[in-house]
Amino acid sequence: MNVHFIAIGGAAMHNLAIALHNKGYQVTGSDDAIFEPSKSRLQTKGLLPETFGWFPEKITENLNAIVLGMHAQADNPELLKAQELGLKIYSYPEFLYEQAKHKTRVVIGGSHGKTTITSMILHVMHYHDRDVDYMVGAQLEGFDVMVKLTETNDFIVLEGDEYLSSPIDRRPKFHLYKPNIALLSGIAWDHINVFPTYENYVEQFSIFVDSIVSGGNINYNEEDPEVKRVVEASANPIRKIPYHTPAYTVENGETILETSEGDLPIEVFGKHNLNNLAGAKWICQHMGIDEDDFYEAIATFKGASKRLEKIAEGKTSVAYKDFAHSPSKVEATTNAVKEQYKDKTLVACLELHTYSSLNAEFLKEYKGALDAADVAVVFYSPDAVEIKKLQKVTHEQIAQAFKRDDLIIYTNPEDFKNFLFAQDFQNKALLLMSSGNYGGLNFEDVKPLIG
Repeated sequence: MNVHFIAIGGAAMHNLAIALHNKGYQVTGSDDAIFEPSKSRLQTKGLLPETFGWFPEKITENLNAIVLGMHAQADNPELLKAQELGLKIYSYPEFLYEQAKHKTRVVIGGSHGKTTITSMILHVMHYHDRDVDYMVGAQLEGFDVMVKLTETNDFIVLEGDEYLSSPIDRRPKFHLYKPNIALLSGIAWDHINVFPTYENYVEQFSIFVDSIVSGGNINYNEEDPEVKRVVEASANPIRKIPYHTPAYTVENGETILETSEGDLPIEVFGKHNLNNLAGAKWICQHMGIDEDDFYEAIATFKGASKRLEKIAEGKTSVAYKDFAHSPSKVEATTNAVKEQYKDKTLVACLELHTYSSLNAEFLKEYKGALDAADVAVVFYSPDAVEIKKLQKVTHEQIAQAFKRDDLIIYTNPEDFKNFLFAQDFQNKALLLMSSGNYGGLNFEDVKPLIG
């Protein structure tokens, strides 16, 4: 099968391209720019385009399928040529579904926690040598790729993203997978550039629940009122199974999970991660892993890349970085680190980097998100606001949004770095939350501060 990727360099796209290459497909692709690690990984497989740019001449009737990435525009020259030739054009999730339609599809959805839950499930399966197909949004320890597709595996585990499918398909990705087994972890308004109202955003999750195959099942976080309402309101004839945060304690900076087999020390921490663990356990049981085997495996799970990732530890200090950027994730992550290190001063630094977080109206959603921090810092770049063509965001708006009188706010990367490197981190926990890098911070440079 000959497949061409328009915008092959994306995080998801290049992983799918590699998965198809590994499956024996003939894969080609184009992009106007490709960055690391996508560039090196494509190059290793011989899939890196010789020249960056769009080349309509690459699009011929010999192609069986086109996979269109979100990075491409609706007027992309290669897309227009494919449409002119009447070729089959798939969005990323559509193509995944085509590859998975004869398998048992396990889809993990939710505004937060889905990458961690998917990663937990895959870790447990890998630990017990259970081979499954998958698509996950983070690099995992012990896994070479983020997408795996075979002809033989019975199960495929998919991280169910609610963002749009492609420039010409405005449906959320997770509407296209038609799960047999599903999970819904939480609902907290996000992606306001696509879903301008809270009600519109929540509606996407109702559609997801209704898309579950008749007779299938959904595990849902009953501690989230919106999740509970959405799932229980669905008339879809499916089995609905609630889950909740299990009992646990924190002793000397170590989290102990209470299980039927006794106390179990685990590597991950925070109420939200224990809640994620409960959801993952249910899914693994549906996939044939019994409770004892789940606990044995999960004890060695260290977390998904960029999700509460420990980057340095000294005698009295510790530093974590986390991908958290939405209000609910910021609050959960800050609370988790403070609970784990009660006796340390928590310095929590948040970069407002996404479209939603830099929207003056949406900022109000951050009220109380950094309350658990002893020292709370917010960094944002006025340049990023300008690039995203948003209304100007002021110091006063941010201070008002977080409702914290002692909030420290920086807009200059050098000023933020000077603050960070001037700190005495004795008996402190540092938490760096961002989907960016604070205007050029090298996280490796943080490590000596903690040592």
